[in-house]
Amino acid sequence: MIPSTPNVGLFVTCLVDLFRPSVGFAAVELLEAAGCRVTVPAAQTCCGQPAYNMGDRADTREIARQTVKAFQGFDYVVVPSGSCAAMIKEHYPALFTGEPEMQSQAEVLAEKTHELISFLADVLKVEGVDAQYRGTVTYHDSCSGLRELGVKQQPRRLLASVEGLELVELQEAEVCCGFGGTFCVKYPEVSNKIVETKAEHIEGSQADLLLAGDLGCLMNMAGKLKRRGAKVEARHVAEVLAGKLDAPAIGEGKGS
Repeated sequence: MIPSTPNVGLFVTCLVDLFRPSVGFAAVELLEAAGCRVTVPAAQTCCGQPAYNMGDRADTREIARQTVKAFQGFDYVVVPSGSCAAMIKEHYPALFTGEPEMQSQAEVLAEKTHELISFLADVLKVEGVDAQYRGTVTYHDSCSGLRELGVKQQPRRLLASVEGLELVELQEAEVCCGFGGTFCVKYPEVSNKIVETKAEHIEGSQADLLLAGDLGCLMNMAGKLKRRGAKVEARHVAEVLAGKLDAPAIGEGKGS
């Protein structure tokens, strides 16, 4: 049963905190508009995904312990990133095999953790937002959100309620952008080829804005689009849904 005023802990994510705080503010605005009480625990850090992907389970466990502790006592934990949400929801419990008490706490956290747009649409049953955008957008389905958490139609349903917005479906929207966290560092040539193809499809959509739910993917695609001289801006979907478009587009301006 959903509390009348859900007590939500916002896991901001490293990239949002360091590069795109406007996404965090947009997330807070969307959650509060949906009736939530939102807190951003100061003790939070990284979700541990970079260390996890590199096979460093010891450091990942220490990061996870801190995250579990920081988010105790909330009804829900909400994350404006499919990859970070999936790390907590799908991978934390297995980190503590052999530590029953810690594993139980990780399972509790995993159960109440949700990606932002999925939480709004699936848990709170939000059917629309009070926002406007007069132009065309296209949407990239980030790998973790799509494949681990089932985030696909939720952002499209909410975008359909934005006044003036027209969604143009992206060719191969479900194909990876080439970022993959440390993948783009370990395999730069392969990563560049993947994002080059993705950029071609984005330009081919003739949309004004490129949207997605993961900042890492957006930064990767925005960088390639900028190097190609494309006129497509990149935004986190939460910024459009909250009507918070005063910050420069991703990849443009200070702090982007």
